[in-house]
Amino acid sequence: MKDKEKLISEASNAALRAYAPYSKFRVGAAVLADDGTIYTGVNVENRSYGLTICAERNAIAHAVAMGMKSIKAVAIYSPDSADPLPPCGACRQVITEFSAPDAAVICCGSKGKAVEIPVSELYPMDSLHDLKKN
Repeated sequence: MKDKEKLISEASNAALRAYAPYSKFRVGAAVLADDGTIYTGVNVENRSYGLTICAERNAIAHAVAMGMKSIKAVAIYSPDSADPLPPCGACRQVITEFSAPDAAVICCGSKGKAVEIPVSELYPMDSLHDLKKN
């Protein structure tokens, strides 16, 4: 993917603006729309953890608010995780809502390792995409 390094850089920069006073675990995400625009988001914690917003969902909401309806790729980065950071289940669901099965999910860790996974492998047996086949 040609925009991979740019997407990782945007996610990394975004993570520095995360609001994580409770867990101290900052996360940034960058979404690449089909038109080439990059939208970012950060995790926003709340002392009532259930109200916390993940970076991936925040970035996608930002993109949708700007008129985007289709994701080509998403990068997730945390300066507080040495290992590549995959999205949680709720974020996987939202990512699949706006992406094709071959869209790239790039999971990054602070040690520089990145793992690129297509949505179809990250979220197998996706009923939304399966229903569109019929």
